[in-house]
Amino acid sequence: MKKTRKVLAVLLTIILTLGLAACGGGGGSDSSGGTGDGTSITLFNSKNEIQEQFEELAKQYEEQTGVHVEVYYSQDTVSAHLATKYASKSPYTINMVDPKDIYTLGKQYGADMSGYDWVADTDYAITVDGKVLGFPTCIEARGILYNADAIKRVTGKDFDPSSINTLDDFKAFLDELVAGGMESPTAILKPDWSLAAHYLQQVYEEREDPEAFIQGLYAGEVDLMQDAKFNALMDTFDTLKAYNMFKAGAISAEDELVHQAMSEGQDAFQFGGCWEWNDILTYDYTGNIGIMPGPQNVQDAYTGMLVGGGSKYFYVDGSEYTSEADQKAAMDFLNWLATSDEGKTFVSETCGMVSPFRSNTVPCSNDIGVVVKQYVDAGKLVPNYDYDPDDHYSKLGIEMQKYLADQCTREELAAAIQNYWATTTPVEH
Repeated sequence: MKKTRKVLAVLLTIILTLGLAACGGGGGSDSSGGTGDGTSITLFNSKNEIQEQFEELAKQYEEQTGVHVEVYYSQDTVSAHLATKYASKSPYTINMVDPKDIYTLGKQYGADMSGYDWVADTDYAITVDGKVLGFPTCIEARGILYNADAIKRVTGKDFDPSSINTLDDFKAFLDELVAGGMESPTAILKPDWSLAAHYLQQVYEEREDPEAFIQGLYAGEVDLMQDAKFNALMDTFDTLKAYNMFKAGAISAEDELVHQAMSEGQDAFQFGGCWEWNDILTYDYTGNIGIMPGPQNVQDAYTGMLVGGGSKYFYVDGSEYTSEADQKAAMDFLNWLATSDEGKTFVSETCGMVSPFRSNTVPCSNDIGVVVKQYVDAGKLVPNYDYDPDDHYSKLGIEMQKYLADQCTREELAAAIQNYWATTTPVEH
């Protein structure tokens, strides 16, 4: 009898084990998302405008897979914030950073994601020393935002952005708007990141060899006042300044006022990018806001192109503080984000971002993003330069703010830019 009970107990154990194995699912780098075994991972999101959306996606993912994803956000500088997490030996499992951070933090701590399905589906993955370390979140681009409805209300005609090719064209069009009753048809965002990391950045990017130009700045060999591209872009900036509806308080105008003016058609043009979509929707959006290249009188290989590329990248922590099981769960989540219908919809429709993955055919819900996607598909995107020092936009942003407020001359601005580069440490990449 005892022997019979032992045999029955063994058989019952085997049956339960097989049953649990069948329910648990397998691993592998497919789009299933996780193991469903109650695993919990953390994700650092550095795009505040999609924090709530990411939290909802995490709930959806847990319902499907059993893997809990806790989403965090911090207003601190990304590199500084993550440095504190590593110092406390409690890094996030997944980290959203800027592209340049993949070459520093990612190179030091990132786990290799080679072999996952998404890698072959994009041109924007970042590979360092033969390892795929950077997962692209989206494509973003910079240029001149325009409100076509506001323009038509003044001119009585549909706006064709391709009709503005040069700065002279742009000035003539602005004068037409002023004559039609739009007293101040432009606006400029004041933040250091917008002025230095986005506008000034074009001075480095719109070149045949941006790296050689930056190395020339490091060596103190560049005279910006003799540089055609610098002067062309600053001429355009001067034009935006001259017609700026917030000219009287250029560096005190809050971003909300600038976004409201564009959203509601109080002005017609503003330098910016597709990431401003959610801010624009906050107000009484008129519709028909798009983006066009910044007009310059210098006509070169970059005329008619936006500037942009992969923006915000995830890397999976591969340090000793994250287990191999958690690393795999994190990689499975990212693969699901890129390849599943739910992930594709989240990126393109829910968040209104331009997907960096070719297989994502979900229409972008962002009007500006729709136009950016057209430029991407046409190959009309000047690549980002991703290797500025960490303090670049804060230090040179201040100088650009001075220029915006007419507190310094162009010569003084050029000297400040040159001095910054000649006295800072080159970024290793």
